[in-house]
Amino acid sequence: MKKVLFVCTGNTCRSPMAEAILKNNALSGVEVRSAGIYASDGQLASQHARDVLAEHQIVHQHSSNSLTIEHVDWATHILTMTNAHAVHIQQMYPQYSDKVHTLKGFVQQDVIYEDVIDPYGGLKSHYEATFKELNELIDRLTIKLNDE
Repeated sequence: MKKVLFVCTGNTCRSPMAEAILKNNALSGVEVRSAGIYASDGQLASQHARDVLAEHQIVHQHSSNSLTIEHVDWATHILTMTNAHAVHIQQMYPQYSDKVHTLKGFVQQDVIYEDVIDPYGGLKSHYEATFKELNELIDRLTIKLNDE
């Protein structure tokens, strides 16, 4: 069983969208969760994130989670939205460093800029751009997970 944990800052925009997209792909043998390094537990995904997902016919019930050792221990793949997130997790949980990667770095070779666009506080069009970026990355992730 592969267990993918997407991590961002507040767990209200990027990581819940990534979680929803991958869950929507319904891969056999893959479980998906998300968390945020500085998340407040129990928050809904941002309104724009929910709207963009709904426009793509993706239904996702989300409640934010603060990253814990239980999340890190559970996951086989910890995929972050930024390099700073990856470094933070590796510093907090060095024993799990080998399973921590940026999402872009994990699915692309020769990545120069590893951060996924952060739409937080932006216009709906920013969330749409982030969704598009995440959707393309998760298409690559799906292929990679199926090949493992």
